[in-house]
Amino acid sequence: MSFNIYDWVLVFAGLFLALEILNDIVTRRFSGGRFMETLSSVFTQVPYYFTEMIIFGGAVYLYFVIYEYIPWQIPVNGYSALLVLMLADLTYYIEHYAIHRIRLFWLAHSVHHSSSDYNTATAFRFSLFDPMVSVLFHLPLVLMGFNPILIFAAEVLVQAYQFWIHNEMIGKLGPLEWFLNTPSHHRVHHGSDSKYIDKNFGGILIIWDRIFGTFQKEEELPNYGLTTPMASKNPITVQFYEFPRLYKDLASAENASDFVKYLVKPPGWRPKA
Repeated sequence: MSFNIYDWVLVFAGLFLALEILNDIVTRRFSGGRFMETLSSVFTQVPYYFTEMIIFGGAVYLYFVIYEYIPWQIPVNGYSALLVLMLADLTYYIEHYAIHRIRLFWLAHSVHHSSSDYNTATAFRFSLFDPMVSVLFHLPLVLMGFNPILIFAAEVLVQAYQFWIHNEMIGKLGPLEWFLNTPSHHRVHHGSDSKYIDKNFGGILIIWDRIFGTFQKEEELPNYGLTTPMASKNPITVQFYEFPRLYKDLASAENASDFVKYLVKPPGWRPKA
């Protein structure tokens, strides 16, 4: 079921991307470099898709094994489905915040933020290590007693929602901006401008950012990409761009404390001189 939903999302995303490319041609934004950046984003989906299938299968088995030992299993009905969707969206916010603020997790998530262009293809620009992190963060929902089927369905819906908010064609959406994550809010999230960094982590809802103080409205179109730009269009370089940078920092650590802090502190952390 989950992969059927995912496949349909890919179909609609492909159609939307074609519309974006047509819009670029009409508005004369289209260029060879921009097209190659789009292809680079698309090709990261290949290794991600295969690792997702393997890890998803393992997660299904793990979650159901654990679920069988939970004495407080929550009944499967419309109320529990809605509740788990809300909790999965909150889990996405927490996970998304953590992978921005913990360097080891950022190692994978930086792939998604590495493009200097921004369109629907960016929504599928993933590291092959991304699925591992998601399994860990959604495990507490099993321990709370929710049926794994509901958890996976909710997780897929939150992920599927993401594809349409990666674009520049759709402007601000009036009252919807107050509670939904929109293209405008997510453009901010991908911005490398200082006021936009580490803002708007929401999945479907933007209310978590408003509650926890990580909300930033779009004031002007952001500059996209990493604070240390990555110019390569090579999908392999895209996948592993941050690895040598982390290795260099770990090799420079003067003690065990600094070594660990390079892994768990936010990207850019340095020991005090």
